[in-house]
Amino acid sequence: MLERITPVILTLNEEANIGRVLARLSWARTIVVVDSFSTDGTMEILSEFSNVKVFKRRFDSHAGQWNFAIGETGVQTPWVLALDADYVLTDGLVKELVALNPDSRVAGYRAGFRYCIFGKPLRGTLYPPVTVLYRREGARYIQDGHTQRIELPGSVEQLAAPILHDDRKPLSSWLWAQNRYMDLEAKVIKNKPWSALGKADKVRRLVVVAPALTFFYCLFVKGGVLDGYAGLYYAMQRSLAEVILSLKLIQARVGRIE
Repeated sequence: MLERITPVILTLNEEANIGRVLARLSWARTIVVVDSFSTDGTMEILSEFSNVKVFKRRFDSHAGQWNFAIGETGVQTPWVLALDADYVLTDGLVKELVALNPDSRVAGYRAGFRYCIFGKPLRGTLYPPVTVLYRREGARYIQDGHTQRIELPGSVEQLAAPILHDDRKPLSSWLWAQNRYMDLEAKVIKNKPWSALGKADKVRRLVVVAPALTFFYCLFVKGGVLDGYAGLYYAMQRSLAEVILSLKLIQARVGRIE
């Protein structure tokens, strides 16, 4: 199956992560990377891998970047392995890919994740499974809040082995990204009717509930308290993201304070 798969990755200033991700993709004949004009050492690292083919595109949206990546970069294989620049494949997942033999009804596969803080895998997180492997033909991304969602003409199965989500960029980069992401999330949550919101977004629209609930849930329900400082860091990080979203929602209600 591996020879029928092209890994595709989006990058923007990923020098802290991209080398580890690419090192786990040595089996791929070609890796397509769409870079949004990185200004750090990302390009130098990419140049060290002979199977990497780099395309430059100014970022407009995640859906726009992904649709360009799978549709306009000359991907030749029938299957795409769509990876964020901090998704590190495990040995178990690579073995699973080797053994895959999907029938014609299967359009894609979703994978679960083990979230890492400072390289340490956590016992549990809020990060949901993501469709990472799919047939290129008929695939299309749409924007969904701050991120993207793949639409496929067929069924999606679950992979057994996890991927490591291991982002080692500095906190300042995370804060910059969250500010951008939560602008988009706030726009979706405040504009949808209450009946159209999922349970999580209904809690978020209450503003004061989500940050505290997220901290408790990550630390105690998901077992972060057993992961030491890494678990505490994650719980505080996720609750801070919810605080940023709450501030955006309040700002939308009362108007911008000059």
